[in-house]
This record gives sequence, structure tokens and C-alpha cells, in this order.
Amino acid sequence: MKNRKKSVGSRRNRPSRAAAEQIYGVHAVSAALTNPERQISAVYATRNGLARLGDLIGSQAEKVTEVKPEDLTRKLGRDAVHQGVMLESAPLPQPALADILSAGASSGPLLMLDQVTDPHNVGAMLRSAAAFGAQAAVLTRHNSPPLDGTTAKAASGAVEHVPIILVANLARALDDIADGGLQRIGLDSSADQALEKAVISQPCALVLGAERKGLRRLTREKCDLICRLTTAGPIASLNVSNAAAVALHTLLQRAHA
Repeated sequence: MKNRKKSVGSRRNRPSRAAAEQIYGVHAVSAALTNPERQISAVYATRNGLARLGDLIGSQAEKVTEVKPEDLTRKLGRDAVHQGVMLESAPLPQPALADILSAGASSGPLLMLDQVTDPHNVGAMLRSAAAFGAQAAVLTRHNSPPLDGTTAKAASGAVEHVPIILVANLARALDDIADGGLQRIGLDSSADQALEKAVISQPCALVLGAERKGLRRLTREKCDLICRLTTAGPIASLNVSNAAAVALHTLLQRAHA
């Protein structure tokens, strides 16, 4: 297989991981191919997959290996919905929390996830973060899913657009966020106050807890407000990724009201 080096945009932030990432699925691979910060080492695609990527292959053409669908299934596993395309890449640079906080009030909210472990939920939340203008997502270094593979597929390209910060201690990160002037809003379906009616300052951080467990005690104590989403039906709680989408949309509307 021939190789040709790719010109990569400079960034002073450190890489988040050393191991190569495998990104698959048409939307995720398309977004990665158009991201100048991706250091792509190889692209594997079926004939139909190459047709779907079209001109996006661009300067990566010499890194492409045409394969059969079963070859990708063998590489990725039977559960991976690869759609005939997969690439291998170095991890994206990971910004520091201080860099994001220095962006100031002109940026959107921070999305903070308290040990949300399901890759489909995290991917869907990153997609919502990209759609509704979140400035970054903060995840715990442990008890979070890998950001390649299933998560990137579920995010449908959002991992290329939303900076992701991995922290060792979410409570300490919440302290840093408060020092940076951000209001910390925890989401809980049992809260007395509705997000739609709460007094919210901009910028802010939206904090969501893990599936079934919700916000941990210390995380909850670090929040300035605990809010719920107003519902009208017999079920008051939403899947965490759906709750994130509704809450981020609500914050966007309020910021532009």
C-alpha cells in the first residue's frame, strides 16, 4: 500500500491517546477525511464505499485499500455497522480545560458527562452538542467509552467538531469551571426547578449523570442549580442523550432570546 504524508493543521494541545483509532461509517469517515487535524494512516473501503465517499478521498487516495465487506467485518467485528468504509488515524489533539475556559462568554455551553459509559449515548450527545453549539464536552478519563469506533459512528462526525476534554476528576473540573465564571447546571428529572424557567447566566455548563445512576453526590453538590425538563406525559424522565438534546436546545434558545 502506498503512503503519502498529509499536511496537518498545527495545535499546541496534547494528543488524547497514543493508540491508533478506527473510525467507520460513512458520516464519521467523511467528517474525518475533511478534518485537517486528522493524521490518517490508512483507509479501507469497498467499491460501493469508495463511491459513497467520492471526492472526499482527495489527497488520501494513495492510502486507500479496496476491500470486501467481510474484510471490514473481520477487522471491526460483526456488530459494527461500517457501511463499507473505515479509516485508521492517530487520535485527535485533546485541548486543556483552561484553553476552553479562556474562550469566554462568546462561546456556547460546556457539556459535562458524569461517567456516562454507553458509547451510543455519548455519541448521540456529541452530535447534539455539535448541532446546538456547545463549545466542548468534558468526560471523565475513566468510566467513559473510547472515542473511536462505536462512539464516533453514533456521533455521525461530531467528534471532528466538538472538542473533547478528558479529566481525571469531574468534581475538580467543576471547581475550575466555577473559577472560570461559568454557572454549573445539573440535570435531574426529580428536581423542583424547570430548566426553562431557571435564572441562567451565560456561559454555563450543563452536567448530566450516568445512565440509571444519575448525578453522583459530589457532582450534584458542585452544581449551582439542579433543574429538570418540563414534560407533559406519563413518563417524566428521558434517556440521557435525549435529555441532553432537549436541554442544549433550550439553552440555545434562551441565549438567543
